[in-house]
Amino acid sequence: MQWKIKAQEWLAQLTDEDPMKLELTELLQNEQQAEDCFYKDLEFGTGGMRGVMGPGTNRLNIYTVRKVALGLAQYVAKQGKSAMKRGVVISYDSRHLSEEFALEMAKVIGGQGVTAYLFDALRPTPLLSFAVRHLQAFAGVMITASHNPPEYNGLKVYGEDGAQLPPEAADVIIEYIEKSGSDLIQDTVNTKQLQSQGLLVYIGDAVNQAYIKELQTIRINKEVNDVSIVFTALHGTASKPMQQAFESFGFDNVQYVKEQEQPDPNFSTVKSPNPEEAGAFELAIQYGEEDGADLLLATDPDADRLGVAVRDEQQQFKLLTGNQIGTVILNYLLEEKLKAGELPRNSTVMKTIVSTDIVSAMTSKYHIETVNVLTGFKFIAEKIHDYEKSKERSFLFGFEESYGYLIGDFVRDKDAIQTAVFMAEIAAVYKARGKTIYQVLQEIYEEYGYYKEQTVSITLEGKNGAGQITNIMDSFRNTVPTNISNINIQRIEDYQSSEAIDCSTGMKTKIDLPTSNVLKYTLENDSWLVIRPSGTEPKCKFYFATKGQSEQEATENLQMISDSVLNMVNTEILQKV
Repeated sequence: MQWKIKAQEWLAQLTDEDPMKLELTELLQNEQQAEDCFYKDLEFGTGGMRGVMGPGTNRLNIYTVRKVALGLAQYVAKQGKSAMKRGVVISYDSRHLSEEFALEMAKVIGGQGVTAYLFDALRPTPLLSFAVRHLQAFAGVMITASHNPPEYNGLKVYGEDGAQLPPEAADVIIEYIEKSGSDLIQDTVNTKQLQSQGLLVYIGDAVNQAYIKELQTIRINKEVNDVSIVFTALHGTASKPMQQAFESFGFDNVQYVKEQEQPDPNFSTVKSPNPEEAGAFELAIQYGEEDGADLLLATDPDADRLGVAVRDEQQQFKLLTGNQIGTVILNYLLEEKLKAGELPRNSTVMKTIVSTDIVSAMTSKYHIETVNVLTGFKFIAEKIHDYEKSKERSFLFGFEESYGYLIGDFVRDKDAIQTAVFMAEIAAVYKARGKTIYQVLQEIYEEYGYYKEQTVSITLEGKNGAGQITNIMDSFRNTVPTNISNINIQRIEDYQSSEAIDCSTGMKTKIDLPTSNVLKYTLENDSWLVIRPSGTEPKCKFYFATKGQSEQEATENLQMISDSVLNMVNTEILQKV
């Protein structure tokens, strides 16, 4: 078997002093686990490269990191001396080995004659995106696995516009990575020598201060700041920049969850450091109840995603969904920008195809455009860049249902820090007007209809799991259902073939988006579902959405559709694998 040959090559080349040799020796006692470590190389997905740490080509370790670093450095060098001098900015989060991986990345890049700008301590993802543009670097790398469990780590590669690489650029980098030689690139670089040559430059707090200054550009109502906030960084990178951000906006009634304030790679107080999940808010809710807070905010470890909890009509804290957070922000932007005379006619809102359709209804009222893109914030950033060059459209807001938002485009990735202070402004303004965010959300639904969405992920790990995910996609693609829960399918969109079919007429039209392994079914009642493999985790993801004249109607429709699809998957498709 090919994986066994690869594993033995690693075992033979690793030195006895390398702790990974002992780890690999023990791993080879379990053939199934060993195969999973070597049967393929880690792949770039919607969020870069991400995986469990350990030995092997299908794991994150210093060797897979060095291989990416060498490929990236060779790509930059190919672009010429100017690109090499502009260099690569590198940042890292609070995970196990993140700092070590960042240094390895910097050493390999610097060793190839490309300037490596390395942050002197951990920083959030949005600071990395900002720094690339602020320092006019050619590229950037963020060492992070976002909100994955502690055993994961990863990296994301950014272009000179501060955005994650789109598919075409990523493919070019991947070619360089694949040609970079041995899997076991050895350390031959002296860091002090790199520093003396100006090829390793450490970045201090000046970039933070420049970012905090830019935050002021997103403010609309600058005099209102009376709101009580509880914030938690969930053991990640956001504590210091969030304190600076709140202070700059004049929010001084902020309680920080002390137990989760310091970086902790084990995320010891939560089952998952994911602000999408209720468990991540348990301590924040305790703080909120004790302090009578109006608003609870939580960032994931690399601070690109934001979770929000607000008080409902019973004064209980209610977690908002990612779509609801985006809806509240967009409503505030539209109303307040129009009132201030700051809503250009060519304003554009950008969202992913799996995010709520209430956005289109809201923007239509204001006669501005909504642009849909594939899942992954890099596609939103790509559109911002295109419109920036063409002057065709003006960016207003970008978001995805998975708790990622962007208001000010001085960052080109989702940014929980700017979103958190903006949500604080929203809460303060509504409070001054005698309203809560929850009340405003209900008013939005009353005006536009009750939109409901749900995301369900089926985790299928390892080589067998990858085969099961492929089988799910193939089954839906090759044996197309005619209805879901007795509701006829009206339109099928296959983003892999870039083709949409009107089921009533059979007419086919081209989808003008990059190819991606995504299927979307729109039903006759305007409900829809999307199926796609996760680009960063061993999961198959199902997105369901519907609209009703009442919350109950929307909830019942959503439940009916999701139950029907998931039952089909569990009883028919997965049983055949």
